[in-house]
Amino acid sequence: MSAHITKSNVPYDKEIIDIVDYVINYEIKSPVAYETAWNCFMDTLGCGLEALEYEACTKLLGPVAPGITVANGVKVPGTNYELDPVQGAFNIGAMIRWLDFNDTWLAAEWGHPSDNLGGILATADWLSRTSNKKFTVGDVFTAMIKAHEIQGCIALENSFNKVGIDHVVLVKVASTAVVAQMMGLTRDQILAAVSLAWVDGQSLRTYRHFPNAGSRKSWAAGDATSRAVRLALIASTGEMGYPTALTAKIWGFYDSSFRGNHFKFQREYGTYVMENILFKISFPAEFHSQTAVEAAMTLYGQMQAAGKTESDIKKVTIRTHEACIRIIDKKGPLNNPADRDHCIQYMVAVPLIFGRLTARDYEEDIAADPRIDALREKILCVEDTSYTADYHDPEKRSIANAITIEFNDGSILGEEAVEYPIGHARRRTEGIPLLIEKFKINLARIYDKAQQDKILAVSLDYEKLSKTPVNEYMDLLAKK
Repeated sequence: MSAHITKSNVPYDKEIIDIVDYVINYEIKSPVAYETAWNCFMDTLGCGLEALEYEACTKLLGPVAPGITVANGVKVPGTNYELDPVQGAFNIGAMIRWLDFNDTWLAAEWGHPSDNLGGILATADWLSRTSNKKFTVGDVFTAMIKAHEIQGCIALENSFNKVGIDHVVLVKVASTAVVAQMMGLTRDQILAAVSLAWVDGQSLRTYRHFPNAGSRKSWAAGDATSRAVRLALIASTGEMGYPTALTAKIWGFYDSSFRGNHFKFQREYGTYVMENILFKISFPAEFHSQTAVEAAMTLYGQMQAAGKTESDIKKVTIRTHEACIRIIDKKGPLNNPADRDHCIQYMVAVPLIFGRLTARDYEEDIAADPRIDALREKILCVEDTSYTADYHDPEKRSIANAITIEFNDGSILGEEAVEYPIGHARRRTEGIPLLIEKFKINLARIYDKAQQDKILAVSLDYEKLSKTPVNEYMDLLAKK
């Protein structure tokens, strides 16, 4: 192979150009987007801190090989690790995603745009410590808004799950574009980096579904956002890009992985996704079930008042949307927490029995309770086409579920319908105080009172937090 690589004269695919020009040139003017990014930032970090209570997560954290230390490295919140930016992104990304409790975006494709914070935060911290590029937390908000937008806008009209591809491909692409810009790469280098992300290909969704559902779904996004940092670093050397990574005949992404289809777009990149992002505030549950869990909690209270328990139930009917049935309507054995938190029958049965749904309720000791599987067998999902239509309507974006309980004595409870979960944009006024309380609870899991107070004094003041250097904020989050 020639030692000199000649730059290709083939123009880049428009889809790649649009991503790169948005990242470089778009000026965010939306106060709502920035306020939501602030709330998203706190909630996302809190989700990562809660994950540190689970050994299944913490065993994957730390340096890529034991004993490796990095001077002026990325500090991983809630730990004493200092890592290189690639491994730092993996650690932060895996923590964030572990409990399926961070934000969600639902459309033709679904995903969790705050997964991108792993790469964004690691890059900002590393550069602030080791270069003349200094980032504030406000700069992180800007990067989050743009990563959310790239991932979410592609997801609006393009279903990757229907061709067996996992949504983390969009985390990789969005993170790559944003962190490459943060690193100060040229436009040509960012184009190359984004093309490399598409060339990287897809992750199969097999680890999310029977019979292979497993814990990789909890670290796959960390892997994707860390890979993005790696690809941006490769592109920073001047490594060549692949201009028709999407459209090349036979070998491009469209022909080789997307069944010949080209991406469709509902809107241009702006601030729509962050403004309308869905927060998981009350329940660590796959988002298509959030309203069902909320309805189940209400019905549990009514059952208590009527003196009935799960043993009195003959049948539970969930009127729902098509995506819910396709993704989480699940019968048969559930082999691990990753299996259980993607089963709507499990996520409804637990609150109907115990009046709660927490991350701990997916663990083996709770799942062994025979009442859960017995009740699961009585729960039936039925599609309501109007719910499906409203799910895809960009003006509504509902995630509706309605539950009816029929008892052995012939009496009926419900129907209890919830169209919009508490984390929806339509319920921000109701939801944000609870989101902040969730953040405080998660801080208390890791830090003593003095350190909690220092973190909160900065985090709950938007102006102060926005102006805080990233490395100083990460120092606050380090475990003493």
